[in-house]
Amino acid sequence: MRPDEAIYIPWVVWAVSWVAAASWANRTVKRPVFGSQTFYLLFELSGFALLLIYVEQRTPSGEYTPLLQRDALWILPDQAKWAMVGLAALGFAFCWWARLHLGRLWSGSVTRKEGHRVVDTGPYAIVRHPIYTGVIAAALATMVLRGTQLAIAGAALLAIGYVLKGRLEERFLRAELGAEAYDAYARKTAMLIPFLRL
Repeated sequence: MRPDEAIYIPWVVWAVSWVAAASWANRTVKRPVFGSQTFYLLFELSGFALLLIYVEQRTPSGEYTPLLQRDALWILPDQAKWAMVGLAALGFAFCWWARLHLGRLWSGSVTRKEGHRVVDTGPYAIVRHPIYTGVIAAALATMVLRGTQLAIAGAALLAIGYVLKGRLEERFLRAELGAEAYDAYARKTAMLIPFLRL
């Protein structure tokens, strides 16, 4: 198996396990107004599509190569590509650490769950949105491995989508859980990148 194919393994494992664990959450008490989540979802879904699109072509020698690789701005040696596969897996491991730490308060969309409170321990002491950070890290590793304009656009759209989602979530939780408690957390913890204000 080539690293260009192996990069899909962490994505598939994450997606399947994430969907399987979706029922392990408290009852939703409240959501933002209808339609407010559409904007970030468009960025996220477009980003996933562009980042993960994969089409092969058969070369005259009979081998299959990624069709989009011919448009690559750079091509990494296999060792560096395998390192990117590992970084993507680490990004998803960070997501799962956050998911398990959040427990039944987790939701795939912006919501307030029964018993919701500000969680500021574990990965949530490192960044306010560790799940988004993990997915963005996996997207950046995938982009570096692929090196195409589509992968760059996909990673950028995905990152923008998660920034927009994070901001919506923070406005919503600030209103639902109390501005004082949430603002105190936000002052001491970066949003997505440790030690930076973003």
